[in-house]
Amino acid sequence: MNDPARPSLLERLSALLMREPSDREQLVQLLRSAYSRNLLDADALSIIEGALNVSEMQVRDIMIPRSQVDFIDINEPIESFIPRIIATAHSRFPVIDQNRDDVIGVLLAKDLLRHYAGEEEFNVREMLRPAVFVPEAKRLNVLLREFRASRNHMAIVVDEYGGVSGLVTIEDVLEQIVGEIEDEYDFDEASDNIIPEPGGRFRVKALTQIADFNVAFGTHFSDEAADTVAGLVIAHLGRLPKRGETLTIEGLRFQVLRADSRRVYTLLVDKPKT
Repeated sequence: MNDPARPSLLERLSALLMREPSDREQLVQLLRSAYSRNLLDADALSIIEGALNVSEMQVRDIMIPRSQVDFIDINEPIESFIPRIIATAHSRFPVIDQNRDDVIGVLLAKDLLRHYAGEEEFNVREMLRPAVFVPEAKRLNVLLREFRASRNHMAIVVDEYGGVSGLVTIEDVLEQIVGEIEDEYDFDEASDNIIPEPGGRFRVKALTQIADFNVAFGTHFSDEAADTVAGLVIAHLGRLPKRGETLTIEGLRFQVLRADSRRVYTLLVDKPKT
């Protein structure tokens, strides 16, 4: 039961903020002071600071660059791009016609269920949802408000000349506020870095040290060029991998379960049967 004599969180914050800050820096200092006095917990402080940062960030700061976007070509037969959709495990795909600057709509992966259901008149072009275009310079707080109002989850980012420079999702924006959003491939912070999966596979945190990985898998990867499994994969490819991408290194198969435009999070590792 709440103690009626104890001031509420709002009342305590109001008392702290009686000294009206003159700029954002002073506001942040006051909030951190509130945290040090146990008026705010760490999560609340992080979210408030994230919201403040979003108001100053632009789409170009977080967008997935064009080179890492999984486009679907409307002129491809459906059988040729369905394996790509399954491998990447995204829920939405920008669809192009003549080239990557000619985005004609967005295909929802769930709409392909009609194809698997045997619908004879299935037409991909008719399944497309309208694409939303936003400039690179749009502020994230404005974009988030537009996402909420329109119920869109993804936007195509265009440069000053109208060319496609990347895409951004509502999850990308929210992660700037609340931190990384976990999904079914995320780990409990208290769990091990390497977890067995059915079928003889292992789910591996990308930041697992090479030395620990070698002990677990009986491998002999060098840690001179990279300290972590993510570094090993990136060094082998010569670039950041995309979600769903698979590669084989010295007999082990690595599938990227989670990755974004900045880092790799989780991999699935197994030894292919010969």
